[in-house]
Amino acid sequence: MRSERDARGWSQADAVRAMRAKANHNLPTDNTLLRNWRRWESGESRPDDFYAPLISAAFDTVTAAFFPRVRPNRDDELLSATGMDTLEFVSRLRMSDVSDATLDAITITADRLCHEYSRAEPHDLLLEGTAWLRRITSLLDGRLTLAQHRRVLELAGWVALLVGCVEYDLGHRGAAEATRCAARSLGEEAEHDELVAWAAELAAWFALTQGNRRGAAEIAASAGAAAGHTAAAVQLAAQQAKAWARLGDRSAMETALRHGRAVLDHLPQPVDLDNHFAADAQKFDFYAMDCYRVAGDDRRARDHATEVLRTAVGPEGVERAPMRVAEAHLTLAVVAARAGDLELAVAEGVRGLDGRRRSLPSLLFIAGEAAQELSTRFPGDPRTRAYLEPLRALTADSARTC
Repeated sequence: MRSERDARGWSQADAVRAMRAKANHNLPTDNTLLRNWRRWESGESRPDDFYAPLISAAFDTVTAAFFPRVRPNRDDELLSATGMDTLEFVSRLRMSDVSDATLDAITITADRLCHEYSRAEPHDLLLEGTAWLRRITSLLDGRLTLAQHRRVLELAGWVALLVGCVEYDLGHRGAAEATRCAARSLGEEAEHDELVAWAAELAAWFALTQGNRRGAAEIAASAGAAAGHTAAAVQLAAQQAKAWARLGDRSAMETALRHGRAVLDHLPQPVDLDNHFAADAQKFDFYAMDCYRVAGDDRRARDHATEVLRTAVGPEGVERAPMRVAEAHLTLAVVAARAGDLELAVAEGVRGLDGRRRSLPSLLFIAGEAAQELSTRFPGDPRTRAYLEPLRALTADSARTC
């Protein structure tokens, strides 16, 4: 249309007047026709069956020559049935109420929350995480592109996983399980395999700390097969190894640890070692420490505990991973008890219970195993009260929370 008009030296207004001259019936005003002509020339829309013959006549040609028809494919037929042309259809798919810059900012916030997991005050982190989860999921009520929709689901999934972890740390088992299931559903809807795998890792962790050793091993084994080479796969292998250690199967424990290390060796070093959903050698030492303590390999357990304490405390004495530090002290307490050193065992045990940042189910689970060790090796010794009494108080607090 533009080429034919330019060849005649017409303006768009001239072309509209030529089209009106060919019409045998009334047409809209010149202003309306001029707006339509501009849309047709720009490709924003296509002249329909009413205007196409008039445009062709204005240029002294026939409709079939100026607007050749091609056999429509199935997509064209479907688009035609919607009343939208292709450009309008695609444009609507690309419409969004949220900018990519906003989603980038939310991504940074989600990463920050995951980074703060190990050190932040858990009640504050829970409040902030829950608030952000509401904000993120509210975006799903607005207009998003397909890519943005998936990205919002993924962001909501990561924050839901974090909230579930904090809820469980605080002893809110029911809420944690509900949030875990929500995170799994978000991962499934987003077709994000790692989110789904992390939701399974939480299920294995929950089962293990609640005494369901066999269930934890089965959950971790089943989910690990589909987790691929991801941080979640490393964590699932660690949970499986911890479960096998408590089931008394040293061979299966070692197999799971080897698998976890093999996956870890193929992963790039995380940029943020403090992100709760990252996997690195320091974290794997922490899980190996637990396995060897339960398996009775005191030398390896002590070596790993020493390494955990070395790497979990920064150069200025600030604890990077206080929950790991607590379990490392409890491991050293068990090793000392087995060596007959009750004084050291109690001292290390009390240090393990004194931390500010706690995961109550995990801490009580490990602390209970240490208490069993002390009670078995030093039955009735009054010196163990310094450890058992704060443990009982912590257990009572946890029961009230649940």
